[in-house]
Amino acid sequence: MNAGAHPRDTRIDPYANDPGRLGVSLLSLAELVIPCLEVVGARSVIEVGAYAGDLTELLLEWAAGSNARVVAVDPSPQRELIVLDERRADLDLVREPSLDALRRLELPDAVVIDGDHNYYTVSQELRLIAERAAGRTLPLLMLHDVGWPHGRRDDYFAPELVPEEYRQPTVEGGGLLPGDPGTSEEGMPYRWPAAKEGGPRNGVLTAIEDFVASRPTLRVAIVPAFFGLGIVWDAEAHWGDAIEEIVEPWDRNPLVQRLETNRAYHLVSDRFQIRRAGSEKERGARKDELLRRLLTSRTLALAERISRLRQRGEPAFSKDEVRRALGE
Repeated sequence: MNAGAHPRDTRIDPYANDPGRLGVSLLSLAELVIPCLEVVGARSVIEVGAYAGDLTELLLEWAAGSNARVVAVDPSPQRELIVLDERRADLDLVREPSLDALRRLELPDAVVIDGDHNYYTVSQELRLIAERAAGRTLPLLMLHDVGWPHGRRDDYFAPELVPEEYRQPTVEGGGLLPGDPGTSEEGMPYRWPAAKEGGPRNGVLTAIEDFVASRPTLRVAIVPAFFGLGIVWDAEAHWGDAIEEIVEPWDRNPLVQRLETNRAYHLVSDRFQIRRAGSEKERGARKDELLRRLLTSRTLALAERISRLRQRGEPAFSKDEVRRALGE
């Protein structure tokens, strides 16, 4: 490690903007991200899809000790990222779609890609970076969500922005379940996921593999933790061996993969139980409201009197029973 901030020294909480503790931020993989930036000697980093600025803040801490520049690209930044931009003069926040920003921004030493998780967007981001790097070393590329659920399944922030020929059939709010190639009511809901997992031109990892396949000097490592981190680098770069040394123990590590699969199943199960409990609570609240309206209803009072007469003093139902059902 050089003078940059070590991820273990930071006080940034990876769950600060993640109350469900889903591990959705690349900040959870900081112990790999920062060392890779260090061995590359990166002096400029573009973060595509900065969202709430969790990783951005760590990058700024690292950059302060490494004389580096950080650019965050996000067309719809969350409030936390906007506040971070307002208080940090060393952050350049670009509020544009990645495909616009990458055409004009100065090519950096490293690019973190964690934006729209679909084949078209990722493949176009990679193409733009490669075209602009023609004649020089490709920047170090670090891409999030190369595992389940987006590794082999598109998800769209706005499907209409993706050309129809690249767009998979979608299910609005479709629930995704590990091991299920379709959608499920028991799955974790996403905005616009592809209706089916797998197949050509579907998913972030598929986009990476197609990109690397036509470039023989490129290498890719897959770290199967926290939804998956893909690292792409040029083996002929002077820092190529150093990157390989860092990522080799983690690349497609079967133990880490089993842990991540187990984590994903528990996350989905927990989310489903929370949603079901919320639905039951809502149904219970509606039932209580109906019963309270009945208590003040003249119709119930009349029905109770009629029932009392017909049952000769013992009604089939009463206001007292309704109150007991309400716990009053």
